[in-house]
Order: sequence, then C-alpha cells, then structure tokens
Amino acid sequence: MPLDMYGMLDLHGRALGVAHQRLELLADNIANADTPGYKARDLDFRAAMSGAEAGGGLPLAATAPGHINAGGAAGRGTPLYRVPDQPSADGNTVDAQRENAAFAETSVRYQTSLTFLQARIAGLRAAINGGR
Repeated sequence: MPLDMYGMLDLHGRALGVAHQRLELLADNIANADTPGYKARDLDFRAAMSGAEAGGGLPLAATAPGHINAGGAAGRGTPLYRVPDQPSADGNTVDAQRENAAFAETSVRYQTSLTFLQARIAGLRAAINGGR
C-alpha cells in the first residue's frame, strides 16, 4: 500500500493558510483601532476550513497579472465586516479586546497545526531512517 504523504500533511497545511489569513485581518484591525471610519473585518474560521477541506488546496498569492493561477479560491475565506457590539462615534468598529482575544485564539490554532506537522514529519523521518 503506497504512502499518501500529501494526505498526511494536507489538512494541517490548509489550516495554516486559513489561520495566516485570519491573523493578517486581525492585525489590520488592531493596527487601525484608532482610525476613524475603519470597519473591522474577520474570517469565519470554521467556514474557511470547511471550504479548504472541500475545495482542494489553498491558492498561491498572485501579485501580478502574469502570475499563473495555481489553485483558485478554495480554502480562502471571504473577509466579512464585523457587526460591532458598541459602535463608536467616529464610525470605527474595532473592539480591541475582541481583536486581541481572536488573535490569541488563532495563534494557538496556528501553533497547534505547526506542532502536528512537525510530529508527522518527525514520524516520516524516523520511518525513512529506520528509527535511528
């Protein structure tokens, strides 16, 4: 029976991509906490992971029109505007405490996926080297 290395590493690789995208959005929110009129955005982590599981790999970033499309939009969550609990007078919808809590939660998910990937790679390395 052949070893499916892609299948062994794929889910956690996708989780890293989704967590990375969410961390970028949350960092933008935190950086713009005092910007008048800034609308906080977030990613539905569960929906993005469901899309990543169903739709194939995460796409590569295409920063120029000539780049090859190597994936499509599968696994990329759509950033959504967050509905504020308490809107501010200047129109900013960033809640610093919520952003920091979401950032910490997503960081833990990211680190967990990295730990699982490291364990899988270490297991494969041990199998290749015969346990040495």
